[in-house]
Amino acid sequence: MTLPPSNHFNGKTFFYPGSTSERGLRDVLRWKLMGRPARWPEKVSVTPVAVPPAPRGDGVTITWIGHSTFLLQTSGSTWLTDPVFSDRIGPIRGLGPRRVASPAISLAELPKIDGVLLSHDHYDHCDLPSLRALVERNDALVVVAPLNYASLLKPARGARDLVELDWWQSWEGPGNVSIELVPARHWCRRSIGGMNTRLWGGFFLRLGGRSVYFAGDSGYDGALFPEIACRCGPPDVALLPIGAYEPRWFMSVAHMNPTEAVATHRDLQAHRSIAMHWGTFHLTDEAYEAPAEALSAARAAAGISLEEFLLLPLGGTLAI
Repeated sequence: MTLPPSNHFNGKTFFYPGSTSERGLRDVLRWKLMGRPARWPEKVSVTPVAVPPAPRGDGVTITWIGHSTFLLQTSGSTWLTDPVFSDRIGPIRGLGPRRVASPAISLAELPKIDGVLLSHDHYDHCDLPSLRALVERNDALVVVAPLNYASLLKPARGARDLVELDWWQSWEGPGNVSIELVPARHWCRRSIGGMNTRLWGGFFLRLGGRSVYFAGDSGYDGALFPEIACRCGPPDVALLPIGAYEPRWFMSVAHMNPTEAVATHRDLQAHRSIAMHWGTFHLTDEAYEAPAEALSAARAAAGISLEEFLLLPLGGTLAI
């Protein structure tokens, strides 16, 4: 794909305007040599749940399957965000972080899926075996991704029908769905080479008469999230990451912590938010329980109720 330069593309690679959002190999080595990762449980108990019925009328049903994977159901279509159902994630099959919490809904139990939202190429968000399995089960499945994913996803690797979007670009999908890719403070790379050759982002969806913002991965930026609210409007529900944030010197440019997630909720003027990106894969140094505990403290400090910023159990559902 040949792309013209822009405020986030220099003709060769993508970047986050105004600041860096990635770390180099030297930073990674420093973290791995000096880090003190907390111990995690090898497994946590997850009770599988049945797929909730699709809503009637203009409603949306949002079910947290695990990590950044949500099932979004309307009366006209069904979507998955960053579907990851594999037991391990990483460049070599059988290696890499193993999930401690099984998906609350297995891939085999999913209903017919009309589309997938893919925020970026990191292995805990872009799982090619899961995408292949979804395409095999859903012939008309469409994958909506940022720019430059065709070589990764088409045709045999997991997407026959691929829609690629730039930041602030929209697409009208099946079932009266409008999907807009919005910026995120993050980065892309799946191997030692190829840094930021693909774009990344979050998604602002208008579906079923409601609006949902899916952040993907993002560091906190006090200017970005008010801009999203200004351009797109306050979302009915924001799906916000709260995990994989320690150590801060390394992670802050690309992953928000729970206090920053609460600030993001406020910046977006979201009516409600749901926590994600925690409790599934041991990716960084904080303890398993730390994101939930820190979110509770951040909510209390900001005067935000549990009903306004939810910490759903795996398999938990919010109907709006």
